[in-house]
Parts: sequence; C-alpha cells; structure tokens
Amino acid sequence: MLRKIKDKIKKLASPRKKVLKPRSVVKSVAARRKAKTPEKIPVEIMNKEAVLGAREMAIEQTKFSHPETLKPRKQMPQDLPGGYGKDKITIQVRDPWWLHCYWEIAANTWNNLINRLKDLFFGSKRVLRVYDVSRINFNGKNAHRFFDVEVSHDATSWYLDTGGPGRSWVVDYGLKLPNGEFITIVRSNVVTTPIDGPSWITDEEWMVPEEMFGRLYGMGFGLGQATSMGKGWQERFKKALFSGILSSPGLTSSGSPVRKRAKERGFWLVVDCELIVYGATEPDAEVSIQGKKIKLRPDGTFTMRYYLPDGKQVIPVKAVSADKIEERIITPIVTRETKTSNTVNEELAAQFHKNV
Repeated sequence: MLRKIKDKIKKLASPRKKVLKPRSVVKSVAARRKAKTPEKIPVEIMNKEAVLGAREMAIEQTKFSHPETLKPRKQMPQDLPGGYGKDKITIQVRDPWWLHCYWEIAANTWNNLINRLKDLFFGSKRVLRVYDVSRINFNGKNAHRFFDVEVSHDATSWYLDTGGPGRSWVVDYGLKLPNGEFITIVRSNVVTTPIDGPSWITDEEWMVPEEMFGRLYGMGFGLGQATSMGKGWQERFKKALFSGILSSPGLTSSGSPVRKRAKERGFWLVVDCELIVYGATEPDAEVSIQGKKIKLRPDGTFTMRYYLPDGKQVIPVKAVSADKIEERIITPIVTRETKTSNTVNEELAAQFHKNV
C-alpha cells in the first residue's frame, strides 16, 4: 500500500510533459475557437445602433410623462388708428330729426387745396352742406333744398338737425370761400330719416282692389254693397258727396285718406290725392306692379289704388305670358307737387273780431 501511495506522489510532483496532437486535431480546435469569437463590428454601425437606442429610450420615457398644455399668449387690444389716409364722410340716422356724420380728409388733399387756393384757403370756412334729396336721383344740383352748417377746423364728427322727418339726405364736406363759393371735398352716402308718426305710404300689402274699395265705401256710407265701380255706383257716390253725407265725421276716421284738421275760425280746407293704376292683359298672364305679383280679374283686367305723396313715383307694370316666351313692361311715372297758401284780409278780419 505504501509503495502505491509513493508512486502516486511522484507522478504528481513530476512536471507534465507536453503531449503532441496530430495537425488535423489542432486545426479543428482552432476552427472551433474562431467560430466562438465574435467578429469585429464596424464603428458606423455601432454609432447608429447607439443613436437608435437613445431614441427608443426617449420614446419609452415619454409614454408615461404628462407635459403641461401650452396656453396661447394673451394679445393686448391695439388702439384703432387715428386715420386711414382716405377722403370719406359717412352719415347715419339718429332719429326722425337728427343725423350724425363723421369724416376724414387725407393730408395730401389739404396740401393740394392749399397749393391751389393759396390765400383763399386760409380765409375759407369748413362747412357741412346738407341736401334734401327725397325721392330723386341726386346729381349734385337738383336737390329740393340745402342748408349749411359751419364746423370747427379740428372737428371730425357732427350732429345735424335736419328739421324734416321722413326725408332723404346727403351731406357734402367742403370749403366755403370768402366770395361765397362752395368747394366740395367729399360727399356722403344717402340716408332716409323715419317719419314722426304713422306712415302715409300704402304698400302692396294694403292695396285695395277697386271692387273691394267700392264695397267698403258703399257699406261705410250707407250706399249698400256695391259690387263694382260702375256708373250707377259713381252717381250714388256723387249724390252722397254733394248732399253732405260724406262730409260727416265718418270721413275723418283712420281708414279714410282725408283727415279733417283742427278748425281755425270755422273755415278750413283739406286736399289730398290718390293714384289709381288700371290695365288689362291676357287672363292667364302673370302681372306684377313694382315687383309684386297681383291677381287679375277673370277677364284679365286689374285695378290698384295707391296713396300719392309729393314727389316722383315710378310704377313699373310687368306682364309675362303664360308660356314665358313674351314679356312686356309699361312704367308710369307720376310727379306730384303740392303748393299751399293762406291769405287773410286784414280789414275784414279786424271787422269780424269787432263784431264778435
């Protein structure tokens, strides 16, 4: 036993001898080692992979982040400019009697006027010339009347007392020279002031056909239910008129176009006008007056009654055939101008008052 133990100790203590292996075995071992060793990766590919990895990490982090919503910055309101460099005047209605206007004159316009007028410019006045252009196509010279309002040199707006409700107005801003000549610098738009009472205009909605008018007046004054405006009805109407029936207070009702005014000394006079438009065409035609369709009688005739105020009234009447092939237009143009006068004989008036 001891001998066997000593032999094992000697083997362990003695240096190991290198065992030579066949060349084929060495090559196979080297090939296996080379397969296990990773190949070298180019630097560009490594940098690219590093960048992509960083992006993936950033995206992964934003999945669970909640950034604050950016509120839009408040913009402070800016003041309106003092002017726009254009010549302009605008008028607007305040009430039946008053207008408000505002204007702007460019600096170049003032410079041109100074160069043109020279000393006359400095002696001129700034004036608003107000034109009454009711029911006309204003061309600068055909106004019914006008009046001037002097304004201060630094004014850019003004209130105007027209004193005429229910009228149309245009305003010129300009210079009034020392010799009385007026130079228009800028002209305004056209506005119409409302009336200060019930409207006197009878529009299409309230137009009464002649037959209905006859029935209404016949029943209103005890003439029976007249069915037409024939000669018989007209004769009865004349008799009632001259006999004094129609001068009763019934004529002063709100439905009558003639209104009885307050008496002065027991003597008075009221005159008014109406316009009757009548005509005829084919019974199946389509007829319109001032753009509004009207109903024809069975025989193709029609009659419409209008209130006729002062001024020019343009009433186009259009008829279109049933097959829409032919169209005809006839336009009556009616102008009314009412003049009034009141004359008092002073001697007779004084004598009358003495007797009273």
